[in-house]
Amino acid sequence: MILRRQAACRLSLARTVFTSSIRAQSSFAKAPSNRSSPPKSWVPTPYVTETVGGGWHTYDIFSRLLKERIICLNGGIDETVSASIVAQLLFLEADNPSKPISLYINTPGGSVTAGLAIYDTMTYIRSPITTICVGQAASMGSLLLCGGSPGRRFSLPNSSIMVHQPSGGYSGQASDIAIHAKEILRVRGQLNGLYQRHLTKPHSLEEIERLMERDYFMGAQEAKELGIVDEIIEKREEKRKEE
Repeated sequence: MILRRQAACRLSLARTVFTSSIRAQSSFAKAPSNRSSPPKSWVPTPYVTETVGGGWHTYDIFSRLLKERIICLNGGIDETVSASIVAQLLFLEADNPSKPISLYINTPGGSVTAGLAIYDTMTYIRSPITTICVGQAASMGSLLLCGGSPGRRFSLPNSSIMVHQPSGGYSGQASDIAIHAKEILRVRGQLNGLYQRHLTKPHSLEEIERLMERDYFMGAQEAKELGIVDEIIEKREEKRKEE
């Protein structure tokens, strides 16, 4: 009788453990569906094949554009994108430091430090930088747009430009929060100074601070009036034939 009771207890315990493990596995299986990031679709990259000297050379479209000294900044700005843009800028300068580089910008912004790495490289190299806004140049993208060489900052007619002050957050000890608050205020002042330096129309720091207080969206014409871009281009001009 005692052996039967012990066997029944063991069977009940085994069922409980098995049921708990099934529930745990079910909860782990459902965990990825609760991610906050939206699903991303895969976009195929076009390839170009050329015949050179009797041989075949195949490039992805962005590498082929790089041969024409064209760089495309698409999507959010992070450390990976920044490293790629910086490397392309340095490569094109080493190839021909006097020939212009065209940077096509379509970005919602992103990391301030990653964006400043691109900006500093743009001003560091000797090659003139032509910036063209296609789609949007928001947040850090607007600084890169107006950070091009004077007279070489353009926007397509239906582009959108947005400026604002930097945002961030931190949690932890009160002293650490105060340190990070001081740092973000320093970065805000630094960015305002860069805008003041590159805007084609004169603005005081107080005016720029009021402008950056909230998200400020502009069309191409308003961005030109503010001084972020030099010209609005609707069609590529044909090169004049040398007589």
